[in-house]
Amino acid sequence: MTTSPGVPEPSAELLQLAVKVRRAAMALGQSNDDQRRKALLAMATSLLSCSEQIVTANRQDLERARAEGLAPALLARLKLDEAKLVSAIEGVRQLAQLPDPLGQLQLHRELDQGLVLERITVPLGVLGVIFEARPDAVIQIASLAIRSGNGAILKGGSEANCTNEAIMEALKKGLSATEVDFNALALLTTRKESIALLRLDGLVDLIIPRGSNELVRFIQDNTRIPVLGHADGICHLYVDASVDLEQALQIAIDSKTQYPAACNAIETLLIHQSIAPSFLAIAIPAFRQAGVRLVGDSASRALGVVEVASEEDWATEYLDLILSVRVVPDMDAALDHIRSYGSRHTEAIVSNDKKTAEYFLRSVDSAGVYHNCSTRFADGFRYGFGAEVGISTQTLPPRGPVGLEGLVTYRYRLRGEGHIVADYANGKSIFSHRDLPL
Repeated sequence: MTTSPGVPEPSAELLQLAVKVRRAAMALGQSNDDQRRKALLAMATSLLSCSEQIVTANRQDLERARAEGLAPALLARLKLDEAKLVSAIEGVRQLAQLPDPLGQLQLHRELDQGLVLERITVPLGVLGVIFEARPDAVIQIASLAIRSGNGAILKGGSEANCTNEAIMEALKKGLSATEVDFNALALLTTRKESIALLRLDGLVDLIIPRGSNELVRFIQDNTRIPVLGHADGICHLYVDASVDLEQALQIAIDSKTQYPAACNAIETLLIHQSIAPSFLAIAIPAFRQAGVRLVGDSASRALGVVEVASEEDWATEYLDLILSVRVVPDMDAALDHIRSYGSRHTEAIVSNDKKTAEYFLRSVDSAGVYHNCSTRFADGFRYGFGAEVGISTQTLPPRGPVGLEGLVTYRYRLRGEGHIVADYANGKSIFSHRDLPL
């Protein structure tokens, strides 16, 4: 992969900052579990003590964003009120209590007497994270980076500049009272810097984009650094023929309305034709009451959905209170629709038929596939990861919500007593390949 000639070379200032982060990350990678736990707790305490400044900064960002006509879905992501901040701080504390992801022995094998191989988890190094709108992502990413022994260079959307800077100031203030170098975290504030970040191969080990499909594609096309990211979150809920109508409605409403600006909210509702009349009879008024605008195919419109769904609707991530509806003849048709329009994020089935549900779970190639529960569970915090840096929809791991385990790699260590390969090539020595206790 080659970078585009339109991507600027990093400035001397950016290079200097990246070198600082890398040096701090190398030291952080040598820190122990207790030091990193205490660092996270100090970050949480500092965030709490600075909460008034952070919320005030967020109000400034919101006022400016409204004046500039920012879309409602992005405004919802931008908002960081006191309750949301407290929840994010609690997430940092919970993350501090999770098991240490570093130094975990994954393989312990005797190759021959006195020749022992180990595979052990180590940090990735430095993360470059580019995200849009959500300032609470700074808290999640920074805490995950420190807990996993990684440095992080973060670039948020310009609409959240005041909030991001206030959060980063609080995080660094917390780290300054610990044994972890606060230079392990850095915040970029200009678009030029974020694009130049893509040229920092050798200093940055992984780029994680969190944002629109266009943002992810641009980054993938313009860097030599490995990229971990997902494109659109076009999630589906399939209501099967054998179903509890009230349960299906409850799951559908939650999947769409609990937080419509999230990438794990459903954008399309697929309904088996045999259940469609009775289900839509209760679903249409319920969605209307929840403020959801429904657009549908001809079959769903014959049952009460008013607006027409275009071909474009099936491939759209609304991030808003809009839901496309399609009536399908059977589950195979639902699976075909998901394969054609889905983004391999999260799909769900509501069904009382376990055999049907298991077939759906096996057949859908997405990062998350659910049975009888809301797609909104696709989240690192809800999975017990403490937090997440994003959701990966790629096939290779890490996949789905990326928490601590997704931010470490491993290293092979081999200890011998003068062993040489020639002895095994000529048959003087023979490999035992005996696994030892972990």
